[in-house]
Amino acid sequence: MKFHLYQPLAINELGGRQNQEDAIYPLMGEACTDSRVFVVCDGMGGLDMGEVASEAVSKALGHLADVIRDAVPVFTDEDFCQCLSKAYDALDAADVNNEAQMGTTMTFLCFHDGGCLVAHIGDSRIYHLRPSLGDCRGILFRSRDHSLVQQLYEQGQITFEEMRTSPKKNVILKAMQPHQSSRTEATIVHIADVEPDDYFFLCTDGMLEQMDDAALMSIFADESTTDEQKRQQLIDATVDNADNHSAYLIHVKDVVEDKKEPVLDLKPAPKRKTSLVKTVLFVLFFVFALLAVILVFLNL
Repeated sequence: MKFHLYQPLAINELGGRQNQEDAIYPLMGEACTDSRVFVVCDGMGGLDMGEVASEAVSKALGHLADVIRDAVPVFTDEDFCQCLSKAYDALDAADVNNEAQMGTTMTFLCFHDGGCLVAHIGDSRIYHLRPSLGDCRGILFRSRDHSLVQQLYEQGQITFEEMRTSPKKNVILKAMQPHQSSRTEATIVHIADVEPDDYFFLCTDGMLEQMDDAALMSIFADESTTDEQKRQQLIDATVDNADNHSAYLIHVKDVVEDKKEPVLDLKPAPKRKTSLVKTVLFVLFFVFALLAVILVFLNL
């Protein structure tokens, strides 16, 4: 399938922080309707550390994925794992003092001929939205956070509402960190059910600090607003957030299914086999004819 996109829109806000630890790929202002790879990362480790980690990962991961995506029609799990390994190498190299105190979350989206491959590590999130379905029914996919509150909720120790207010909400269970003896693997999901006017939304947890899924969906489901207005509404809704908040809003314009041309069978038609009955009759005719010739010669 071939995807046609509206202009992808990015958010990369500082929030209440003094430094920007989030990183996005493509960079602000560089995405276009031909872009097919998107990455959003949320760095950790403090000043001059978190931003180094997120930038190293987003740049290495996005760049190699773009190269592979341009070379092959279908972007596979193996292709993604190759890109993730490259990103880990870049993260190792960025930790010049070998302190291993920096890290980053990661969200990834790639449009390819087989559909969409999404992957994530940590509590930065990926949404696949179909506003035409309305309300939360329009949330077709939401990545599962690798976080302590998500685990506590699944174990029944806290409610869904308590997840947003828990003092442990910033504790994540998975992250990309340099020099890991066993590198953290990403959760990979394939999405083939994509329709025109679907949205993909990649965001750091800072975007959701004061916004739940219902509020998010209400913005995307508003048919009276343009994508740029939706972007501005998301920024306005997070203006007082304490954390950095970054996102990519990708609106699907059209999806064209590949039409396979009929394959002509150019092999020569198999020769028809003479039936056994015809063969026997032919042999008998030949024998009788031979006997007739012999009898004629004997009479002479």
